[in-house]
Amino acid sequence: MDIRILPANIANLIAAGEVVQRPCSAVKELMENALDAGAAKVTVVIKDAGRTLIQVIDDGCGMSPDEAVLCFERHATSKIASAEDLESISTFGFRGEALASIAAVAEVTLRTRREEDSVGCQVEFAGSRHMSTVETSCPAGSNFAIRNLFYNVPARRKFLKSDAVELKHIVEEFTRVALTRPDVAFTLIHNDRDIYVLHPAKSLKFRIQDLLGKNESDRMVDVQAETTVLRVEGFTCRPDLARKTAGSQFFFVNGRYFRSPYLHKAVMRAYEGLIPEGAVPSYFIYLQTDPHSIDVNIHPTKTEIKFEDEAIVFQVLMACVKEALGRNSFGAGMDFEAADAPQMPVISRNFDSYRPADYNPSQSLETDYNPFETPATVDSYKAPDSFKNPGSYVDSREDYGKLFENQTVPLSQVFVLDGRFAVSAAKDGLMIVSIRRALERILYERFLKAVSSGGHVSQAALLPVKVTVGAQNRLLLDEHSALLETLGFDITPFGNDTVVVNGVPDGFSCDETKVEALVHEILDILSTDHTSLPGVLESGLAEKFARAGAASGKNMTSPIQAQRLIDTLLSCDSPEFTPRGHRIITVLPLDEIDRLLQ
Repeated sequence: MDIRILPANIANLIAAGEVVQRPCSAVKELMENALDAGAAKVTVVIKDAGRTLIQVIDDGCGMSPDEAVLCFERHATSKIASAEDLESISTFGFRGEALASIAAVAEVTLRTRREEDSVGCQVEFAGSRHMSTVETSCPAGSNFAIRNLFYNVPARRKFLKSDAVELKHIVEEFTRVALTRPDVAFTLIHNDRDIYVLHPAKSLKFRIQDLLGKNESDRMVDVQAETTVLRVEGFTCRPDLARKTAGSQFFFVNGRYFRSPYLHKAVMRAYEGLIPEGAVPSYFIYLQTDPHSIDVNIHPTKTEIKFEDEAIVFQVLMACVKEALGRNSFGAGMDFEAADAPQMPVISRNFDSYRPADYNPSQSLETDYNPFETPATVDSYKAPDSFKNPGSYVDSREDYGKLFENQTVPLSQVFVLDGRFAVSAAKDGLMIVSIRRALERILYERFLKAVSSGGHVSQAALLPVKVTVGAQNRLLLDEHSALLETLGFDITPFGNDTVVVNGVPDGFSCDETKVEALVHEILDILSTDHTSLPGVLESGLAEKFARAGAASGKNMTSPIQAQRLIDTLLSCDSPEFTPRGHRIITVLPLDEIDRLLQ
């Protein structure tokens, strides 16, 4: 076995693989460096989702020519000077690996100037090699331009996703950094189009509104608590507005974003009994603690934090979120102490005292009444024979027969129960059909055919519905626009964070409230990582869209609608069960009915 020291260029490529995993990694590192440099304004310019250009411009402290070259060396940093400094880190960057890693896999140009200098400098690096340093005229601050990312690592470049996917990741990182500093102005431009133009915000809530839309900020309640160990502040979602879309969950500690499945459980524990199963509340939780009690140096991308005593943090967080939810009222109440409140008598054994004295309803029975008999007062009118035989009414009508020519069961034998069940006479008993599950099966098979054959019928909404989804989700809908169009959704962009729903697949409700809920269901479906085998992928998507469509389907009340549903269901390939295996149809046998009536 031969042991050797790796050449510097290979060591840099390995380090770059840990720090710069995709274009968004470079965006994150450069934005954090800009904030560490004291910037009040940060502009991010992207071309082709970062493949061609990533440019980050700030008005921070800038660098001297010597510092501008030195900053690209591995472990070159101005943030720490001794081992003790690692115990009280208050900046984003401190390892000195980011710029060296970026320079190892891209062509980098840095233009920078300090406020006290009359002229700046331009430094160029490519493949970890210093190419040139020249004087230049530039504003105070730093301007990093990263071109041709992974140009010397073809395998890494080949595995980048589509522009829409990579841009979505860039927006996610941009959002996380922008949420740490509401007092700083941020701008994000992609292919000469403004995605975000954020001015310094008056408060965190305004920054959330600017980033994720007013709908998101209006759904929040304040979270605030302070103990000897930890200070907690921020916002969490109202329980009645929690959604299945897991996209707006943010933890920050001492101004740094981090992920923590463990602390996420603390938040979910506070919501127990308040939200339905599968729903996830949005939250923006900011923790402040002694820097000596946390370790931010456990992951190359610094997105994981180790607390000195996680159990205490868990308990404090759960308690303060629960207290915030309890402090706010989410349902309308009735004030029985009000002077004009309605009188609500308690009726039990004293019911007779509330009964009017002359309460004695009369009853009469007309034994010879026939509702199909010709009224005596209209001698000239002769009822058609079909009136005397209601079972043949549909078949014998000449004027309206064409409306029901596809009906296989007379309408008098089908009725809707509680809007949930279609009930019809069967050969050996009573057939009961779950309307929601039937619609799920029908939509599932339609969607599968649409994906394979390339189209599903869309029904136009009477009035287009505008839904604010946030810039990240807008990009997600853009990414899957072809799939949505194939399935019958007509959704067009409206600004950077809003879409307009002009049409939905046939069978879906066009009600504004249901359309808004449907859009969030779609986002939940699309945000799932669908990396599966061909065929399985289409089936999984069709199942989820069918479930969403059935939940938001039109209300069914008439026997005509019920009959059409039954006919369509029975023409499906598998009419008895939903895609998830739940029974759709059951038949109550005649002997069972006899037994129930005994």
